[in-house]
Amino acid sequence: MTLNKYLAHAGVAARREAALLIKKGLVKVNGVVIVEPGCRVAPTDTVIYNGKKLSPAREYVYILLNKPKDYITTTDDPQGRKTVLDIVAQATSERIYPVGRLDRNTAGVLLLTNDGELAQQLTHPKNQIKKIYQATLNKPLDKKDFDQLLKGVVLEDGPASADVLAYADLKDKTQVGIEIHSGRNRIVRRMFEHLGYDVKNLDRVVFAGLTKKNVPRGKWRFLSEKEVRDLKHFGKGK
Repeated sequence: MTLNKYLAHAGVAARREAALLIKKGLVKVNGVVIVEPGCRVAPTDTVIYNGKKLSPAREYVYILLNKPKDYITTTDDPQGRKTVLDIVAQATSERIYPVGRLDRNTAGVLLLTNDGELAQQLTHPKNQIKKIYQATLNKPLDKKDFDQLLKGVVLEDGPASADVLAYADLKDKTQVGIEIHSGRNRIVRRMFEHLGYDVKNLDRVVFAGLTKKNVPRGKWRFLSEKEVRDLKHFGKGK
């Protein structure tokens, strides 16, 4: 298989992230640094990442975490900040990683797995995976800006719009529910900030059909077999 796919199956990162790690020269195959993600490796090859020998996962693991604020969604952090992997450290001996990202100050549904193929499907833009967020703004969202978010705004990295938008409480228009399919970095916060709103709290309540129901903040659970099947259905853009 290709080297970036090998890293994904070994639980290092999803394929696109693995490709970046390879290009940075962090991976050796049979003692040689390889910077081409498409390099093909055989089962008999020795693959080293960050000084550790890798092997493809023995079994796939799927974990739903209700991420708290102040945790970052990287597999390790040179600055020593808390990562989501610290929370699930006792869950499995397999190397797992987050599917997509939630920024440090965003809470809510986060999937962790070592299934590189599924992670690739759930993060690929063409599959338009739906996410729903609950946002608390610093001031009520007025009708003009409500309509503009549905119509779309132009950010520094291109246009963005809400697929669905609703007031969570008509008596408190600082509480807004927003559904999007874009996976761009901090996209929800940036859309509101573009129109002059600060997002005081942001909580992802749905990701690819998964919700945080019955999972308290900072806790996790394994997915059921049915949930995994449903996820793979979502991952094929259906």
